[in-house]
Amino acid sequence: MHTAPNPIVNLVESPFVTGLRCLRCGAEYAPGAVEYVCDCRPNRGSDLGTLDVQYDYATIAHTVTPATLHADPERSIGRFWPLLPIPGRASLPPLPVGGTPLLAAPRLRAQTGLPNLWIKDDGRNPSASFKDRASAIAVARAQAAGRDIVATASTGNAAAALAGQAAAAGQATVIFVPKSAPPAKIAQLLVYGSRVLAVDGSYDDAFDLCTDACLEFGWYNRSTGYNPYMTEGKKTVAFEIALQLAEQHDAAPAQLVAPDAVFVSVGDGCIIGGVYKGFKDLLTLGWIDRMPRIYGVQSALSPALYNAWRIDAELPAPVHATTRADSISVDAPRDAVKALTAVRATGGAYVLVEDTAIVQAILPLARLGGVFAEPAGATAYAGLLHAQQTGLIAAHETVVVINTGSGLKDVRAAMEVTGEVRVIAPTLAAVRSTLAG
Repeated sequence: MHTAPNPIVNLVESPFVTGLRCLRCGAEYAPGAVEYVCDCRPNRGSDLGTLDVQYDYATIAHTVTPATLHADPERSIGRFWPLLPIPGRASLPPLPVGGTPLLAAPRLRAQTGLPNLWIKDDGRNPSASFKDRASAIAVARAQAAGRDIVATASTGNAAAALAGQAAAAGQATVIFVPKSAPPAKIAQLLVYGSRVLAVDGSYDDAFDLCTDACLEFGWYNRSTGYNPYMTEGKKTVAFEIALQLAEQHDAAPAQLVAPDAVFVSVGDGCIIGGVYKGFKDLLTLGWIDRMPRIYGVQSALSPALYNAWRIDAELPAPVHATTRADSISVDAPRDAVKALTAVRATGGAYVLVEDTAIVQAILPLARLGGVFAEPAGATAYAGLLHAQQTGLIAAHETVVVINTGSGLKDVRAAMEVTGEVRVIAPTLAAVRSTLAG
């Protein structure tokens, strides 16, 4: 077991966590021996010496089962606590996260010709994004470690998620965002009471500054790809998908059900890494019989991981990201190892879509599925359509598209594709004239 400097003191760890393993050099650490990354990391960027949390699956299997998960009245991620790096569900902030719906969307099924298409709508989380799953874990661990301040770098969603969870738990936060972050996301941060520092630079500049500040001031760093425990919060979406699919066929399932394919938008790579880790946990426990193929979808204007996957590179080369989908606009993905493994180990693929296709995908999700997605969420659906056109999925397969954020996060994008509202005179004649036109 590897020894690292600056172990975490006074942290009550999960009884099921056995340690952490570096995905770069293979070094193993005891619980609490290291906080963020392996000391093998040579520099910043994509090669961070990313750690993966290890569990005692044999003991977990004797503690919780698919049947007990189904019977648990709790619908938040707290019901999965034995598979999370927390000492118990009571340590989570008092703002429930997870339990988001898996929607059949029959009209989308009819249009796509995919009768087993499902939309996992994580825009229903408290701060209206997927990132609440990770932020709940961040606040729980920060408070368990006695940290006064939690900080993160974000394009908006992770920051809003952290701000909301921290506000519910009475935890102070400092948020670093690029100055280009959408106003709706900044408003969330300010309303929740976070101290917001808008960085005159890119997300990657904000990330590096946050890392430096946390080291300098002793703050707890929630940043994606740097803090290994964020993957653990995000993997809960896979648990829910498998449980919800099982419940479609069995009132009290003894086994869970993996879909054939999962589509998720990708920026830093932490969400797709979490999706993979969640299904891998279930496979290790014997609760599913196979892994789904995982498809990462990137904008052509932020293609770092797609580029690396296409040429079979170990790590991505940085790009200059300019995509309209701000939540996945990343120059140098920080969770690249997990993100590339998720696709390669499952026989999936990275799919590249244009920004025009991303914005256009907002409409069918909303008008046929009733799901209002921000551009990053619509990216996953645009990727599904592209994958269908190129023969990556078959019509009979069970496919899940994850919407990672509500369209209310970025209403300007929605207005671009819908157009402006027409103003009319307050008369019936004006109504008739408009309808006739």
